[in-house]
Amino acid sequence: MTGTVLTVPAITLVGQAAPAAAAPSSLERVESEYQSSSPITSVVSSVVRHKVPLAKSFGPHPAQCDWVSYLRFRSADGPAKSSDADRILVAQPGVLEGAGAFESVAKNTIVKAAKQGKRIEFWALDRRSNCLEDHTGLTAATDKKSFDVAANYYFKGKPVNGKRFAGFTNNLDNIGKYGWLKNIGVKQTLEDQYAIMKADVPDQQTRKRKMLCGGHSLGGFITGYFAEWDFDGNRATTGDAGYNQCAGYFALDTGITSDLTAMSNSLNLPPGIKAMVQMPAIPKELGQVADLLYGLTDSVLPVLALPTLINPETLNLLALAALAADTDPHGVNALIDALPHNFNIDSTLRILLSKDYGTAITGQPNIRNIRATNQAVLGAIMDDNSMPFGILQSSVGMVAPGAPVVAKSFPLPDNLAKMMPMSAAAWGDNKKVAPSRIDGKTLYRWADYDQIKPNDTRTHPWQEVSSISELARNMSEPPLDFTEWYFPTSLFTSLMNRASPEAFAHRLYPNAALRAPMVTFQAGGGIGIDNPRGHGRLITLPGYNHLDVLTAAAKQNNGRPERVSENLAAMAVDPRSMN
Repeated sequence: MTGTVLTVPAITLVGQAAPAAAAPSSLERVESEYQSSSPITSVVSSVVRHKVPLAKSFGPHPAQCDWVSYLRFRSADGPAKSSDADRILVAQPGVLEGAGAFESVAKNTIVKAAKQGKRIEFWALDRRSNCLEDHTGLTAATDKKSFDVAANYYFKGKPVNGKRFAGFTNNLDNIGKYGWLKNIGVKQTLEDQYAIMKADVPDQQTRKRKMLCGGHSLGGFITGYFAEWDFDGNRATTGDAGYNQCAGYFALDTGITSDLTAMSNSLNLPPGIKAMVQMPAIPKELGQVADLLYGLTDSVLPVLALPTLINPETLNLLALAALAADTDPHGVNALIDALPHNFNIDSTLRILLSKDYGTAITGQPNIRNIRATNQAVLGAIMDDNSMPFGILQSSVGMVAPGAPVVAKSFPLPDNLAKMMPMSAAAWGDNKKVAPSRIDGKTLYRWADYDQIKPNDTRTHPWQEVSSISELARNMSEPPLDFTEWYFPTSLFTSLMNRASPEAFAHRLYPNAALRAPMVTFQAGGGIGIDNPRGHGRLITLPGYNHLDVLTAAAKQNNGRPERVSENLAAMAVDPRSMN
């Protein structure tokens, strides 16, 4: 990696509610290009870091957490200076998601815009709390193309360049070590985004003309707040208002709104009943009470870390599965053989891969006895035909013919899952299968999205849109990773409370995103959010699942262009095309 350090004019982050980000005397900027094995060579990828120190009132925190970062993707033949680009797309990640998740959609969008003569950039933001992650093992393993390097670092205590892994958080650590994260809620997250945008494109009119703001999943709601936010809390000065930083908005299987009850769209309720579940405007006093209650939650659980399935250890496990599939796709059981035995990992494997309740409860047959290629292991974890939770699904193919599978009945059989409210959001829309022969002899391989035959009764080519090899690369290569180990609980709780003291002081422009062009992408197997009040263009994506709006391959099985990047590029060329 090559790095340059630049000092740019100071930015001032002004807010009426403490704690707020401290105003540095100068903003340090470090940009480092990194190499990717992606076949797309016309896009330059780099990590950009800005020093935006937290106020002392946040309490003790690691020095590296005084920096905010993003992945910058730009045309290789485009301008080096961001403010000279034709357009800049700025994307907020979803829950448990890092900047690396946007690599495919970013590169594909830039390539398509370049074909229309526009040199654009795509900024994938990384939350400040990701400063706590230790990527030493992943980075070294990627450089050496060796999964064992990472496994030895994270599981066996072997050092890399003299550094040893300090371990993953537990519940006691959560309270004691990460208490400062209780203040990393919506206000700080918005100020971090504003700091980055203002530092790299200093002129407000240029930002308003060139920057498109959006996000994936929870990132759409964060963007909705951003549009409605007034950073100095003063209506008389609107140059700092969020809506005056963006020329338009894009929603990647989400909605650009501050109202989280927009997810009730997927309940398919009658209009009269649906109106009853919308978030009402509540008095300031009730908002203050809710703020206190949420604050207690944030203090007890500052990091979203459950005993199993969702915690830093299992989220890193996803990156390691991808690393094994990327470095040795046809090797067998690299991750399974390396995983330590503990309650968290054993129970997570059961939850994700069990075919029925008997297997989930008893652990028999033992999931670890499966024999599968590294690519098939990643597919079993992430594919919409296996992963039981909709928000973690992508459509990357199917178990290759030759090894038997059966319909999954855990946690719900397909016919029952389809009857549940928010069924696509919760479970996805494709049938679920699991290996039926876990005998240590039968080898399970993987068929990629473009290797599915039209006569396959388990899935169909139109339901497969993302490449397993591309997903493996994106989940393991970028220096700011695909998954997020340390999601701050306060971000979600503060997004839920639109009547909090902070929101009353700064969320001064309700529905401000409706003032500009907007495009909303809705995955067929996604969370089912419509464009707010019918504003802008709604693009439905049959066959796509929640992650596919980020990971879909440029070449689709139907022979047509990939629709997310195609329409994002069209918006970058002319935002008014989405009116």
